[in-house]
Amino acid sequence: MRRTTRRLLLAASAMLGLGLAEATAQTAPRDTLVILREIDADRYDPHRAVAFAAGEVIFMMTDTLVSMDWDQQTIRPGLATSWTVSEDGKLYTFRLREDVTFCDGRKMTAHDVVYSLNRWIDPAIRGPVRWRAGPVKEIRAKDDYTVEYELTEPYAELLFQLTLFFAGVVDRHTVERLGENFGTQGFNGTGPYCWVSWTPRQELILQRHPTYSWGPPIYQNPRPQIERVIWRIIPDPNTRVAALITGQGDITQYIPNFALETLRRTPGITLAKQPNYFVDFFMGFKIDKPVVNDPAIRRAINLAVDRDAMVRAVFFGAADPMRGLIHPAAPGHDPDPRARVPAHNPAEARRILDEAGWRPGPDGIRVKDGQRASFLLYGITTQVNRQMAEAMQADLRRVGIEMRVQLFDATVAWGRLATQEFDAFFMSYPYVSATDALNLYFRSEAAPTPNRMNWKDPQTDSWLREARSALDAAVRQTAVANVQRQLTEADVWFPIAHSQLWLASGPRVAGARPHGVYGSALYRGLDLRLTR
Repeated sequence: MRRTTRRLLLAASAMLGLGLAEATAQTAPRDTLVILREIDADRYDPHRAVAFAAGEVIFMMTDTLVSMDWDQQTIRPGLATSWTVSEDGKLYTFRLREDVTFCDGRKMTAHDVVYSLNRWIDPAIRGPVRWRAGPVKEIRAKDDYTVEYELTEPYAELLFQLTLFFAGVVDRHTVERLGENFGTQGFNGTGPYCWVSWTPRQELILQRHPTYSWGPPIYQNPRPQIERVIWRIIPDPNTRVAALITGQGDITQYIPNFALETLRRTPGITLAKQPNYFVDFFMGFKIDKPVVNDPAIRRAINLAVDRDAMVRAVFFGAADPMRGLIHPAAPGHDPDPRARVPAHNPAEARRILDEAGWRPGPDGIRVKDGQRASFLLYGITTQVNRQMAEAMQADLRRVGIEMRVQLFDATVAWGRLATQEFDAFFMSYPYVSATDALNLYFRSEAAPTPNRMNWKDPQTDSWLREARSALDAAVRQTAVANVQRQLTEADVWFPIAHSQLWLASGPRVAGARPHGVYGSALYRGLDLRLTR
């Protein structure tokens, strides 16, 4: 691992200079904010998309009933000015603003909110995150500016889920006109910026919503201050950093980890960090596939890879090695040692494999009953994923396990990750609590996606139901602690890193502050302005 670490560090140190040589001198257009990012999304439909790259744009094009404060814990008004919750926790009543319009000028009412929320949970949409809406009995418009959201049982984290872009309000007429092409050929929401055009894998362009004045109260100015926004894709990390430094782009959260220190010392570049940020990287195992269905293989992988060294080499101090499934600062984290992942111990990994009958073959890869200890990993093509895969392959090879890797462009990767073709996968994901994170990935009904592990366990489901519906925080804590211990013992994941959120902005940008909800640094994009 030391050799791999050294090689990664040396390679990264050379990248910035190469990127500067590739960059051109063209500067960002006047009155236009150019946001630089690494990957694109496959679509921009809030009820069909799950990717960070989709969400960060959709947040700018839509509004939600409630909004998330900078602390990632406090719920604030959004489209709803106020709300009440019944004593049994089953009925939420939202009172709406009366001054909201869609980008096409049509006035928004409660009927639009109800349509959008019902589309989110419509089985025909086959949305992968409709579970986040909770156990809905009925969502209805009591009048033009009152929405009633009725549940069949309490759902303690409903308000948090309603801050996410999946709950964004969209225009029914545009959805019906575009059909399957909504979010790829057009969009109509109530957000501060409006859809202009999308060229996949190149750029997405938004225009200021001219009458928008109802931004969340977390912002100093409820109106967008910038005329035009371009979300530009620059996959190469060197070129992306160089574009920021030379003025081709204005702002990015897609900062190559090796470049943080350089940017900190670069005149005109401002770095800001969000301290309340829960986005983790992990490798998940599809536990019903050959080889990785053996608990001995999964435990050996968790022991064989030097997590600490890999995180140092790949993230350059911009992430922390995971010791369990949940961030220590997140609500619901279980501090019990039974919820901690095993420490690096390749000798113990070899012993476990030997004991389980996996014997070294002629090429060094272990074999059992004619089956090689080889598995196929899928992921999105990013610099981090490439480097993590390289480091893990080297460590696993040393104990006799072969990891084959296939990475895909983000525009097609989500489709590939919905298949049964692979044995393991790389993923990063946002959450606000243990209850949120574990319900996302480990409910039986969430298979085959986002429960790509195909983990189907009645006891897990029971604990997760208890955590979702419990109004008593102590009951919820016990339930999610039980799940963390169970999954850690089963080695369903190889937890990797708790990432950090940094936002780098150039000299034209003022008012930049990273938010972080669902991994999105810019959130609604309000308070951002250009000084020239």
